[in-house]
Amino acid sequence: MKQTVNKEDFMHAFHRFNRYEQFGYDALSVLFDYYEQLEDDIGEEIELDVIAICCDWSVCTAEEIQQEWDIDVDDLRDNTIVLDVDDDIFLVQSF
Repeated sequence: MKQTVNKEDFMHAFHRFNRYEQFGYDALSVLFDYYEQLEDDIGEEIELDVIAICCDWSVCTAEEIQQEWDIDVDDLRDNTIVLDVDDDIFLVQSF
């Protein structure tokens, strides 16, 4: 059984699992838009799995990316998916 989830439902799911603070509103909004676009691109529904999303994504600044991987944001995009949250905050998919 599947349930259609809107952005508000998506946010509430992270609150229910006490994982909202891991991302915050802006990053979760970007993730919601990413997964909606991905569903359209692949033509399949994606099951909402809050824990898997928390394991798959990290919120990082450009400085943290440089320190963690010794690479700048543009070069990191060659290795994994990087989503811009704002000018200096990024969502990085685990790789």
